[in-house]
Amino acid sequence: MIDLALRQGKGPVTLSGISQRQAISLSYLEQLFGKLRRHEIVESIRGPGGGYSLARRADKVTVADIIIAVDEPLDATQCGGKENCHGADAATGTRCMTHELWATLNEKMVDYLDSVSLQDLVDQQKQKNCEQNVVHVHRAHAAVGQN
Repeated sequence: MIDLALRQGKGPVTLSGISQRQAISLSYLEQLFGKLRRHEIVESIRGPGGGYSLARRADKVTVADIIIAVDEPLDATQCGGKENCHGADAATGTRCMTHELWATLNEKMVDYLDSVSLQDLVDQQKQKNCEQNVVHVHRAHAAVGQN
C-alpha cells in the first residue's frame, strides 16, 4: 500500500510492478488487492495502462483499515478472543489468567493502528529516502574532496 501511495497521481500502478519492487508474490497481491477493492480502499483500472490507485486520499486510510480489509487477525489472545483460553474441549471453558492482558494489548494495537494513516507511512518513507540521499551525496562529496 505504501508503494501504491508513493506513486499516487502518476497513473495506475500495476501489481506486477509492486510485486517486483517489494518482492511479494503476484498471486498473493492479487488476493490482497481484491479484498482492498471490495473494501473501497483501492480501485482498479482495466485495460492497457491499467492497474490500481487509491480510492481515497492516503490521509483517510488507516493501517487498521488495511489490516481489517485483508482479514489479517489482530489478536494476541490464545483463544482468538473467544474467552475459552483452555480450549474448546476444556470442561471449564474459562479464560486464562492472562486473558485480560492480551485482550487489552489487542485494544491498544487496534487503537494505535487506527491512529496511523497511510499518508503517515508515505511521509516516513519519503523522509527515510531523503536522509539516505543526503548520506550518499555527503559521502560522494567527501570522496571527491579527498582526491
